Amino acid sequence: MNDILVDSSVWISYFKSRNEFSFIDDLIDDYRICINDVILTELLPSIMHQKEFLLANLLKSINKYDMNINWQELQNYQLLNIKNGNNKVPITDVLIAQNCIRNDLILLTLDKHLILMKNYLPLQIYELPTK
Repeated sequence: MNDILVDSSVWISYFKSRNEFSFIDDLIDDYRICINDVILTELLPSIMHQKEFLLANLLKSINKYDMNINWQELQNYQLLNIKNGNNKVPITDVLIAQNCIRNDLILLTLDKHLILMKNYLPLQIYELPTK
């Protein structure tokens, strides 16, 4: 069963409203979730600034997939984004997509740029449960 990379957009929503995103608790309990350095870098500075050290340590303890960056491949992905009208995609989103594709991870995200990429990249997106 594939690991699920939880994007910072989902983590932030989860921290704000655990009831609405309670399904993440099940994924955590099932050891299905993972993280990478891009997502940690997006989350940890604010968490550390707020002195939420326990939360920071919990996030750091999640199974982490290394970023093995291939810059030519990123350029190709970005070109596909442009060709498909998915404009102004941040490089962080392209890095996250590459990390998922290279490690056969399922991406759990709320980010529209990343969701659109599944239409022309071999990117697996986790379907959010319906309410």
